Amino acid sequence: MFNLPKIYNTYFVACVATIGGMLFGFDISSMSAIIGTEQYNNFFDTPAGIRQGAIGSSLAAGSVFGSIIAGPVSDWIGRRNSIGFACLWWLAGTAMQAGVTGYGTLIAGRVLNGVCVGITSSQVPVYIAEIAKKEKRGALIIIQQLAIEWGILIMYFIGYGCSFIPGSASFRTAWGIQFVPCFFLIVGLPFLPESPRWLAKKDRGAEAIDILARIQASGNVDDPLVVAEWEEITMTLAAERAALKGWRRFVYSGMWKRTLAGFTVQMWQQNSGANVMTYYVVYIFQMANLSGNINLIASGVQYALFIIFTTVMFFYIDKTGRRLLLIYGAIAMGICHFVVGGVLSTGEIVPGGVDGNPNVLIRVTGSPAYTVIAFCYLLIIIYALTLAPVCWVYAAEIWSLETRATGMGIAANGNWLFNFALGLYIPPGFINIKYGLFIVFGVLCFLAALHFYFTYPETSNKTLEEIEEMFAPGGPKPWKTKPGHSKLDALISEAQEKHLRIADVTEGKVGERVSSVHTEKVRVEKV
Repeated sequence: MFNLPKIYNTYFVACVATIGGMLFGFDISSMSAIIGTEQYNNFFDTPAGIRQGAIGSSLAAGSVFGSIIAGPVSDWIGRRNSIGFACLWWLAGTAMQAGVTGYGTLIAGRVLNGVCVGITSSQVPVYIAEIAKKEKRGALIIIQQLAIEWGILIMYFIGYGCSFIPGSASFRTAWGIQFVPCFFLIVGLPFLPESPRWLAKKDRGAEAIDILARIQASGNVDDPLVVAEWEEITMTLAAERAALKGWRRFVYSGMWKRTLAGFTVQMWQQNSGANVMTYYVVYIFQMANLSGNINLIASGVQYALFIIFTTVMFFYIDKTGRRLLLIYGAIAMGICHFVVGGVLSTGEIVPGGVDGNPNVLIRVTGSPAYTVIAFCYLLIIIYALTLAPVCWVYAAEIWSLETRATGMGIAANGNWLFNFALGLYIPPGFINIKYGLFIVFGVLCFLAALHFYFTYPETSNKTLEEIEEMFAPGGPKPWKTKPGHSKLDALISEAQEKHLRIADVTEGKVGERVSSVHTEKVRVEKV
C-alpha cells in the first residue's frame, strides 16, 4: 500500500488501525441520539417494534456479511490492506445515509456501513495481535474498544447538537459527519507496516524479520527476542501447514475448542445485554421518567463512563488476566439486570407509551427511577471493565497463524449474528415482555459465567503460538490455568546464554592467540 515511510511504534500503529473501531462507534450512536428526536420520528413516521428493530439491526446484518468475507480478504491482500478495503464500503454507506430519502435507503446505508464494521471489527484485532509484544497485546487491543467508545461518545453529542437543526437536515448532517473518521483512517493506513506473521505466511521471510525487528527491537535482527519469536513463528507455521485444509482445520484435534471459544466469547458479549443500554438507553431512561434534553444528556453520561473505565483497563488488563474478568464481570452484570428488571416490574403501564413513544410502556418515578438509572450506569461500568474489552482481546488471541484471519471472522460472526438478533427483538421485547427483558439478560449473564469458568483457559502474557497448547488435547484444565509462565521468556534466556557462550569462546580464542603472539615475540627478542 503505497511506498511511503512506515512508522513502527506499536501504539501509533494501534491508534491508526483502531479508527476502524471508531467507525463502529459512530454508527452505533448515530441512531442513539436521533431516534428520540421529533425530526427523526416525523420523517420516518415514528417507527416502532419490528420496524425500528430492522433499522437498529441493519448495521449488524451488514456486519455479518463483512465478517464472513473478512478472513479470505485479509489472507489474500493482507491485514492492513483489508482495513483499507473496508473503508470503501463505509464511504458508500455514509453517502447513502447522508442523502437518505426514506426507510429503505436508511437501512441500505446502514447495511453497507455494517460490511465495513464487520471487516474492521474482526481484522483490526488480528492485525494488532500479530504485531504486539505479548506483554502489551491486551492493552493494544483495548485501544480498539476505546476507539469504539470514543466514536460512540463523539457521535452521540454530534447527534445531540444536530437535534437543534430543524427538519431532515438534522440527521442528514449527523450521518454525513461519519465521513470524517474514515478520511483519517484512509490517510493513516499507508504509513503502517504489514503484519510480520502474515508476511511469514506468504513466504516473505526477509520482510517479516525486518518488520519484526523494527517493532520489537529497534531494527536489531540479532536481538534474542526477535530470534526466539521468529523461530517460534516458523516452527508453528510449519506444523500448521502440515495440518488439514479448508473448514476441517477449524474442528480437528483441539481446534474445535478454539473455534467454539472464539464464537461464543463474542456471542456472550452480546447476550450480556449491554447493547440494550448502548443502543436504547434513551428508551430506558424514558422509563425512569427522564425526557427531552435531560434524557439525552443523562444518556451521554453513560458513554463517558464507558470510556473512563475502559481506559482504566488499558493499564491493568495484562496484569489481571482474562478468565477472572470474564467470570466476575458476567456475574456482576447479571445482578444489575435483575435489579433493573425488578424495579421496573413495580412501575405503571402507560397506554400508548410514555411521551407518546410506543416502544416505552413502563414508567417509574422517585426512588425507583433513580435506582434504574444508577444500576444502568453501574452495569456499563462493569461492562467497560470486563466483557467489553476482554471479549475482543480473548477472541484475537486464541487462533493459530493459519486460521487467525478467518477464525477472527468466525468470532466476529458470533458478535454480529447476536447483535443483529438483539437489535431486531429488543424494541418488540420492550413492548411484549417489558421488564422481563432484563430478567432474560440476567439469566444469560449467569450462564455465560459458567461457560467461562469451565471452558476458557487463561491466555494472558502467553505468546500467540503457545496459546495453542492451552487448547490442545491433553492440555491443562481451564480452571487450573494462570497468567504468564511464557515459554518465550525461556527461549530468550536460552538465546542470550548461547550468545554469551559464543562470546566467551571467542574471547578465549582471542586471548590464546594474543598470548601465543606475545610468547613468540619474547622468544624472537631472546634470539
